[in-house]
Amino acid sequence: MNYFNYFTEIEDAFVRRRGKHLFLSPMDWALMETWKQQGIPLHIVLRGVERSFDSFEAKPRKRTVKSLLYCQEEVEAQYAEWIEARVGSATTSTTEIDSDKTPFSVAAISEHLERSRSSLSALANARGDDDLSEALARAASLLAEIENDFAGDATLDTRKLEDSLTGLERMLNDSMLSVVTKTVLDDLKKEIKEQLKPYRALMETAVYNQTFNNLLLKRLREHFAVPRLSLFYV
Repeated sequence: MNYFNYFTEIEDAFVRRRGKHLFLSPMDWALMETWKQQGIPLHIVLRGVERSFDSFEAKPRKRTVKSLLYCQEEVEAQYAEWIEARVGSATTSTTEIDSDKTPFSVAAISEHLERSRSSLSALANARGDDDLSEALARAASLLAEIENDFAGDATLDTRKLEDSLTGLERMLNDSMLSVVTKTVLDDLKKEIKEQLKPYRALMETAVYNQTFNNLLLKRLREHFAVPRLSLFYV
């Protein structure tokens, strides 16, 4: 299973088992991102989703499953069992990522890099002189270098490219947090806390904090119109 199928495979499995098409919410996507950041392998997540629905269907009830959060407890339980079973194993890798495979063409990736660089440059020019403007300009300049390296590379190592783009996103995230006003930040945090409130008691502290942070960064990107650079958004 290649690196880029992580999110879409989980979404497809959830929609298939639910039986009716349902668009996943931003919170569901943030939860998937949290699982990925925790290093939970795709096959473990899919197993958790399948077993969650097996359990649900074994005891029919009037309410339907509307959120991926329903599967969270089982996914994390499966991951804990998987980790325990691997103690003492000679295999130390916690992922099943094949960095040499990608569902995207060279042309699609090149277009994504160029589009992202143009967007960042336009945003930098439109803003005043602040930390975010400087970070946007730096990111655009670094993207130009990445584009040149990518164009001249004989091999398509998308995992290394993704690592570079992730580093740029972290830089932009820090800059957004440094320039956002306290009022806006407080409002965003209040909104997210209300959104997560029904699920707070069901979530482990680490997962809650990571999901909260993912949603906060998503709101900040929307607020400042900063594009995602990850290849997942090609």
